[in-house]
Amino acid sequence: MRRQAKNRTSFSRRALLIGTGQAAIFAAITARLYHLQVSEHGKYELMAKQNSISERLVAPERGVITDRFSTVLAGNQQHWRALFLKSMAPEPDLVLDNFYRLLPLSDDEKARIQQDLSDRPGYIPVLLKDWLNWPEMAAIEVNMPNLPGVIVEEGASRTYPLGPLAAHPVGYVGRPNQKEAKQDAVLALPGMRIGRTGAEDADDLALRGEPGFVQTETNVHGEVVRLVAHDAGTPGQTVALGLDAGLQQLAVQGLGSDTGAVVMLDATNGEILAMASTPSFDPTLFDKGVPTNIWNGWMKDPRHPLLNKATAGLFAPGSTFKPTVALAALKCGALTPDTIHDCPGYLKLGDHIFWCDDHIAHGRITVTTALQVSCDVFFYKTALDTGIDKIAEMATKMGLGVDLNSDMPHTQDGLVPTHDWARKHGIHWMPGNTVVQGIGQGYTQLTPMALATMIARVGTGLSVTPHITRRVGGVLQPDSVPGTAPELDVDDRHLAVVRQGLFEVVNTPKGTAYASRLTIPNVQMAGKTGTAQVHDNTAAEKVAGFNDMTMAWEKRPNALFVAYAPIDNPRYAIAVVVEHGNYGAQSAAPIAHDMMTYALLHDPAGRDKPLANPPPEPPPTAPGDKSA
Repeated sequence: MRRQAKNRTSFSRRALLIGTGQAAIFAAITARLYHLQVSEHGKYELMAKQNSISERLVAPERGVITDRFSTVLAGNQQHWRALFLKSMAPEPDLVLDNFYRLLPLSDDEKARIQQDLSDRPGYIPVLLKDWLNWPEMAAIEVNMPNLPGVIVEEGASRTYPLGPLAAHPVGYVGRPNQKEAKQDAVLALPGMRIGRTGAEDADDLALRGEPGFVQTETNVHGEVVRLVAHDAGTPGQTVALGLDAGLQQLAVQGLGSDTGAVVMLDATNGEILAMASTPSFDPTLFDKGVPTNIWNGWMKDPRHPLLNKATAGLFAPGSTFKPTVALAALKCGALTPDTIHDCPGYLKLGDHIFWCDDHIAHGRITVTTALQVSCDVFFYKTALDTGIDKIAEMATKMGLGVDLNSDMPHTQDGLVPTHDWARKHGIHWMPGNTVVQGIGQGYTQLTPMALATMIARVGTGLSVTPHITRRVGGVLQPDSVPGTAPELDVDDRHLAVVRQGLFEVVNTPKGTAYASRLTIPNVQMAGKTGTAQVHDNTAAEKVAGFNDMTMAWEKRPNALFVAYAPIDNPRYAIAVVVEHGNYGAQSAAPIAHDMMTYALLHDPAGRDKPLANPPPEPPPTAPGDKSA
């Protein structure tokens, strides 16, 4: 009994100690829970929200490019893509391995992804795969538990409805490179594109827009459970170009399979109404990535399809340079409207003979007739009397061989040589060099856009600047405002003399472009043909009177034509260059005839809305003769 009482007393003490300990522990836990759930509730509630809600920037939709009448030239096409947000993935490398097993990618693509991840902050998503199809999207959705941080969303790619027809003036976009993405984090966003050429480049900042954001709630596995907030950002502005889609298609159609360029301007303000360069390319390929075989084909093509020949192609202007030479001679007094030079069919200078076109003897003629029949001998003599520095001075006024301050990117200035230029380049300038400058050969190299600018200035007496952009966000750009082009610093009397000669080129039977005269009642065009040699003919060829048509294509002369219309109040100016087309009257002038006829009948420069009932198209003109 005594032993049992002792045991009961010992048990009661242990139970009391254990109970007391348990109560103490429970009290501590309760106090801690109270501290966490009540006292620190606000703090941990905020931390929980921060852990479960993520925010990322999204690229805005790029602005649309249209022609002057709202025909879309560059737009956007929606598609699905897979992105990876590194900050949402506990084990990024494991997630990528899972994704690659699901959707195999090339080694180049994997390397690009790793480079993007190392160069960009964790809050900026990286593109894993573009253009997902439905089976690929389904596979990603089913495997989302193994792909924390992987996001499937709608993106946009650049489309060009006219394709190669407007590739050079409209341009194309490309993905920002690593250097560009580092300089501007917004450019690192998937879907961001940068304009690389044409209007896409010229108006890139206006077209980009402002980024938006997406807020999503994720669970502990990194899976998105709901969309919290979404702001698509501000789309890029709509840019309307001066181009008319109808004229643009006609220009490309006119060149056909030939290599060359066409530029048509509003002669009163310099707006580019059409700009064609052939051969061309598909600009859509640059948004997705140009396949290697296509790129290699472009690089090997001797006709250089990626080069915008209208703005960066340099050509000897041939006889289309003669109006500038005439104006220079009239200004310095080397020539008057009544000056007569005799053309026996050649000019002998020392022991060298410079032939007139086809060895024709034009006899005693004035500058007006010399322009009409394109007499080389007259301009050989005029160039010698004027000198290259005076010729270059006038060329500058006409927009030749200088920076035109155009908004078109990647343009070439060209060259009209001077004595100073020759000295700097170690060239001992001889009288023979001056002779050939008089007919637009030798060192003179110009772009078709510069030639179009020159003939617009001759026709209007205005110092117009060629430009492609007409409106940005609906706002008419300063250069497109009527009446803003400054007066040309050239004597009106001298312009009148040259204009008369250009009128006779097209509208008199002896004119070299008579076959391309307009057939619209009471409307006439003035212009100048040109044939520019690209092959240094041998002495035997010169004596024999070689046949250009039997020469290899790459050795045949380039064909050129410049013109403006109507003659009494010029509104349209055009320059056409057909590489190795032999004769300007034969290959280039017919294209200008059709373009000018379309422009005068539809008058795109004179209105802001498309025609409800466009006039019927006239038949194309027949090729002219082989005169320069």
